[in-house]
Amino acid sequence: MAKFLNWIYVEKKIADSGLVLFTPVDLKRILDVSRISVRFFLTRYTKKGAVTKLRRGLYALSNNIPSELEIANALLRPSYVSLTFALAHYHIIPEMTYVVTSVTTRPTYRFEVLDREFRYHRIKKAAFTGYIPEKIGGKTILIAEKEKALVDHLYFAGRKVYTINTRLNISSLNKEKVYRYAELFHSTKLERMLREIYA
Repeated sequence: MAKFLNWIYVEKKIADSGLVLFTPVDLKRILDVSRISVRFFLTRYTKKGAVTKLRRGLYALSNNIPSELEIANALLRPSYVSLTFALAHYHIIPEMTYVVTSVTTRPTYRFEVLDREFRYHRIKKAAFTGYIPEKIGGKTILIAEKEKALVDHLYFAGRKVYTINTRLNISSLNKEKVYRYAELFHSTKLERMLREIYA
């Protein structure tokens, strides 16, 4: 039999746990109830609008929606924010982007969440590096170092996924680190693009 879960009680337990994003397994653990009780609770309060479903199996309280970057890290794991979104974050390109871009070792995927697009591009495991935990808005976000964000961007530009931004400001980048990250891809096209940029 499913246990009835009081909203005020559950909201407090989630807040006390420190979770902003949570799964049904998280709720089962912190509430010490059955899977059925959790499923009934999520169905009921998602319909009421008190809980927001971000994707299958991932939720947030509607009065405490996490940042887009927290969502980006959580929608598909493992992943880190990179490409055009990270380049804009570091002011390497002047434009802000609507799409939150990340890379992953899993298949390429796209989500539409809360009127925002989250796009993930697959790279090989050997190149899945060059990211750091950075405090952004008080939250720890996995995001590419600026040199790796550039290399990731150029790699996918070389594959015609993106076009190279003509207003790249690379003055703050460590050139040696850029080339070191580029070597991970073993791409002659990527190396050629870097030579053109640094010419």
